[in-house]
Amino acid sequence: MLFQINSMWQILGWVLVFAGLVILNEVERRTKFGAILLFGVVLGIATIYFIVIHVANIDCQTMQYMDGWFHYAKLYAAVAGCIGFCLLKYKKGIGATHGFKCFPFIIVTINILIAVGSDFESAIKGAQSVANGMNGWWYSNEKVWLCGGWWNWVNGIAGILNIFCMTGWWGIYASSDKNKQDMLWPDMTIWFIVAYDLWNFQYTYANLPTHTWYCGVALLLAPTFANALWNKGGWIQNRANTLYTWCMFAQIFPLFQISEKFSVLPVLYSNSGASYALELCDYTAEQMASIIPNTTAQGTVSILALVANVVCLSVIIKRSIEQKKNPYKNEIWTGTRDFEEAMARAER
Repeated sequence: MLFQINSMWQILGWVLVFAGLVILNEVERRTKFGAILLFGVVLGIATIYFIVIHVANIDCQTMQYMDGWFHYAKLYAAVAGCIGFCLLKYKKGIGATHGFKCFPFIIVTINILIAVGSDFESAIKGAQSVANGMNGWWYSNEKVWLCGGWWNWVNGIAGILNIFCMTGWWGIYASSDKNKQDMLWPDMTIWFIVAYDLWNFQYTYANLPTHTWYCGVALLLAPTFANALWNKGGWIQNRANTLYTWCMFAQIFPLFQISEKFSVLPVLYSNSGASYALELCDYTAEQMASIIPNTTAQGTVSILALVANVVCLSVIIKRSIEQKKNPYKNEIWTGTRDFEEAMARAER
């Protein structure tokens, strides 16, 4: 009901991305060497690449399909989170100070606001498109036909509420294992994770539609999968690691997700006649103006995301009143299974 799946290549692509993210997350979290290699060496090489292609104006995949402000902002915001979380779990430099414990909240908020700004941008351009007889279609600078509408406003509001669903800002711990593999945020329980995943999926579904089979499904499930099975309390670290890894890959090799074999289009484009994303990139404004977008799924998921975040925030308010706690200065999910399982891993 959400995607146009018609080939085993599309399933294989998803499995490869999901498995790759899970495995590389383990490399990044388990040793300092893995973190230095991925967040330092690889990032440095990629940054040089980005600078060179812009200075020399090289016509490559990145310049053609991933040169918008959002993708660069997301990549470097994600790696900032990864590095900050490493400082916290290893208690190095500023990471050893109590005041730096609020860094995870700050960096996640920045990442959410980047996406909210992109959602609102699409809503505004969609309204302008409707006024011009384009049915909400607008052409991004990354050669993607997006369809903006009321669902972007709804999901943007859900994203803002999601910021207030992050509780226990100062309850950040290093794991007690020998290598201090994880930075733990025990108060970030399944309540927040579900609310976040629904909001972020809808964000990708509406604003990165030709990528969302990977960044909206595989990328969101990878950290949730690890948190559920063996890394309880480490969801936010898993999320930062996998987000950085995917952003880096997608920034350099965007054709993986938009070329014929692995490309998956959402039902938004079901009336377009396009079979993969790269084909859709070449459609003219006249062609798109004649296409009625299938936005039922976008509207439905955006409402679900808003409801999930309203419910989560309502439960937080209820628990904070019952416990007579400030939910942001204090941990309010104490006594729940998720919280206690995470705290059992924490260094005291």
